[in-house]
Amino acid sequence: MSEIFEILLGLGDKFAAHIVLAASAIGLGIIVALPLAVWASRSATVSRIALGFASLVQTIPALALLALFFPILLSLRAVFGEDLPTLGFLPALLALALYALLPILRNAVTAQANLDPGVLEAADGVGMTSWQKLTLVEAPLAAPFIMAGIRTASVWTIGAATLSTTIGQPSLGDPIFAGLQTQNWALVLAGCIASAGLALVVDALLGQIENGFARRSRIQWGAGVAAVALGLSGALIYQSGGEDEDTIVIASKQFSEQYILAQLIGSQLEEAGFDVEYRDGLGSAVVHSAVANSSIDISVDYTGTIWTNELDRTDNPGREKMYETIVEWERENTGVRVLGRLGFENAYAFAMREDRASELGVTSLEELVPYGPQLTVGGDPEFFERPEWIAVRDAYGLRFGETRNFSPTFMYNALRSGEADVISAYTSDGRIAADRLVVLEDPREALPSYDAMIMMSPRIAANEEIVAALEPLVGAISVEAMREANFSVDREGEGKLSPKQAAEELAERIGL
Repeated sequence: MSEIFEILLGLGDKFAAHIVLAASAIGLGIIVALPLAVWASRSATVSRIALGFASLVQTIPALALLALFFPILLSLRAVFGEDLPTLGFLPALLALALYALLPILRNAVTAQANLDPGVLEAADGVGMTSWQKLTLVEAPLAAPFIMAGIRTASVWTIGAATLSTTIGQPSLGDPIFAGLQTQNWALVLAGCIASAGLALVVDALLGQIENGFARRSRIQWGAGVAAVALGLSGALIYQSGGEDEDTIVIASKQFSEQYILAQLIGSQLEEAGFDVEYRDGLGSAVVHSAVANSSIDISVDYTGTIWTNELDRTDNPGREKMYETIVEWERENTGVRVLGRLGFENAYAFAMREDRASELGVTSLEELVPYGPQLTVGGDPEFFERPEWIAVRDAYGLRFGETRNFSPTFMYNALRSGEADVISAYTSDGRIAADRLVVLEDPREALPSYDAMIMMSPRIAANEEIVAALEPLVGAISVEAMREANFSVDREGEGKLSPKQAAEELAERIGL
């Protein structure tokens, strides 16, 4: 419990960012929903369309809704210019505001529809204008019902805001995602406790306002509004104190190696006097686009990923030629500077348990082909949509009986427990050796090489101080050193390290 408490004490910046994001989304939802509800109460057609749209939005998973705003905002840059943010606060705000719309709108429309007709006739009878009737009669009578909708929307939004981590917005989802990928359950619990605690406190305060409206007690609802305003002001002040345009933002994807390397790069920059900020748990395509448009300053990417996803190439010209082509392509097309290779390769490879591979007599992908229809293959959430899988499938005619997706962390557990017969492993993963897995040979070289590279955004590409701080990392990390660091984070029980601790040990091992 003391570990969870210590983590909670260190979540101040995530907590403040989460409050500001959720409050902004709920505020925007209210601004859109209330006028729409008034219009809907006077038009059955508008009511059907508005409620239908809000209900449709609710059927989209929150994670997908957040991700969809990235390509939408990217395309809108043609209209609003290159400064339009495509990651972080803006897409998270828009997606969460849409998500908050339905409960507020539905409650407001229902409240308007159930107002006492006699009261409305009396208002007309005394000669009230439409505006006077709305503000002096309808709004006060509907307020308790609208507040109930705002309470529901608030709890939903605070919970869904944890998912904004995946598009680069700091939130209480940061410790949850990092903990899930590194099997650090204290981090997961701390993030969940903080998020749930915030939702409960906000619900209680909004309940105070709702009761105040119902009892016509200005003191009660005023106290609730003041407490909410005080909390939001505190979060804004805390967050504004940490903002700095010179801060170097470092991204990591959703697996342990990326968390470790981000911490290693961060410590090098901090020693050189730079302030750093981390954006953890981003998707591959999001990371590259974010570096290219300088939303993120530094990332570690892999030659095979850039080759297939960005250059849209399916051939395999060899390790050196692939790297040189990528460096040139990035310089000419995105302005991203490829500082250099770290020294190890983290390639995709197909792996099996030793006893299962021995039972089938399989050592290569060619030998796996006849058994494929009887086997279950597991891959990370993006693998089966990636060109690498398509290349392997087409090169060998490989088909499996069942295809399952797992997070990178749980893929190895699935193989160990028999949930999967084959997985798309990573060659720098320490669990390959620890679990005595058999990596199947790829005689047709369908899978490209995956050298790890440091990528610098156009914003900092010419900063020689940053280059000088990071150059000692180029060519310094062997695959054995990376496997050991990865396993120290991914292992369970005694000897398990956090990504920061693993980065410190890795730095010591490579002589930094």
